[in-house]
This record gives sequence, structure tokens and C-alpha cells, in this order.
Amino acid sequence: MIVDIFIPCYIDQFFPNTAWNMIKVLESLDCAVNYNPEQTCCGHPAFNLGHWDDCKEIGEKFIKEFLNDRYIIVPSASCVSFIKKQYQEMFYNSALHNEYKQIQKNIYEFSDFIVNVLKITNIGAELQGKAVFMDSCSSLRSYGLKKEPRILLEKVKGLELREMENADSCCGFGGFFGVKYEPVAVAMAEQKVNCAIATEADYLIATDSPCLMHLDGYIKNTSKPLKVMHLADVLASGWL
Repeated sequence: MIVDIFIPCYIDQFFPNTAWNMIKVLESLDCAVNYNPEQTCCGHPAFNLGHWDDCKEIGEKFIKEFLNDRYIIVPSASCVSFIKKQYQEMFYNSALHNEYKQIQKNIYEFSDFIVNVLKITNIGAELQGKAVFMDSCSSLRSYGLKKEPRILLEKVKGLELREMENADSCCGFGGFFGVKYEPVAVAMAEQKVNCAIATEADYLIATDSPCLMHLDGYIKNTSKPLKVMHLADVLASGWL
């Protein structure tokens, strides 16, 4: 199976190893990975800032870069949910109507694709320690992702998956919320991190790198005994 991948701007700029780990996992599952080096962004940041004309221009570029009928795999539930829902508003009954509908049908968050399309639950990963999974706002409330990451994490050898209180509450990142309302965002990060530490977890895992980046900043500034990891990095552990 040939699949396309979209690497969101946050991952491309700050967490390139996460992108490489997703590729390695997909290739180990007999997926031939196609990457278009012209890709940049889906338009999500511009949309959040209210620059909707710029967002539409970026969205048009995105659509034209994925004009085929292959699956599009993305290591970010927030980007996929944005494309699935906001492109509906921007491109409905437009010259790109059929093209955006095809992308809506083909685009998947990484773990959703593995569990529900490939029907695979054990990647063969190994990571020693205890972990909690955090449901980011976009992944849970917009995309509807809940069980798929946990199914994969439960099969990671050596990893004990625990549930923390308020796993589905906001971490404080919220797009540009964390920049505009820094004291509130920091307080929300503190609550999230403390809930994770209360489980004696070694790792806090999520599917959205911006949320992890926000929490990692708080963890490092306060010297908390916790490490954040993207799901793709966990699934690539111990065998690659």
C-alpha cells in the first residue's frame, strides 16, 4: 500500500524525529510512504488568528498537493480535525469542492489509521516505565480520538499504561491561547502535569506536539520528574 504523509508545521520545525519515527513505523507495517517536499501547512494557525483569507490560500495549496486517491496519514489529530471540518466551510460548493471532499475521506490521524484501517494493534514496540495518555482537546472533541492510542500503548512491551484524573481537560496550549493568556495557560499546564505525576508516571504521551511542547516547557522550568513523548516516538521505541 502506498500512502501519503502530511507533516504539520510544528513537527517539521521543532520535532522532525517524530516525523521520521512515524515513517519508520508505517514502513514496518508494509506501507510505502510518499512525501511531497512542497508541503508546508494546512492553514490551522492562520485560521486561529482570524486570518481567514490567508488560511484559505494555504488550504488551496494543501488540497492541490494531495490530488490523488491515497490515504493521507498525519501525526496530529488537531490538524486532521481542522482539515475535515473547516475545509467544509471554506471550500464547499467551490472550484475545489470535489477535491476537498476526497481529502476529507482519505485523511487519517496516525493511530486511527493503524488501528481502524490496517487493523493492527501491536507494533512490537518496547519502552520500560509507566505512562499516562492525554486526550488533547482537538483529538477528543473535534476528531473523536479516544481508544485508538490506548489500544496501541497497551501492547507496548514494558510499558504500564495508567489513567490520570482530568485526562480530557485542556492543557492550556489552545492554539494562541497560551500566548495571549500566559498565566492561565501556565496554571492549566500545572494542573495537567500534577495529575500525571500523581499516577507516578514516567511519561506523558499525546498525539499533538504543540500540547506536548507547552507542557514540556512547564516541566523543564519547574524541574518536574516527567517526560513528554509523542505517540509515534513511543511506537518506534525498542525496535528501530
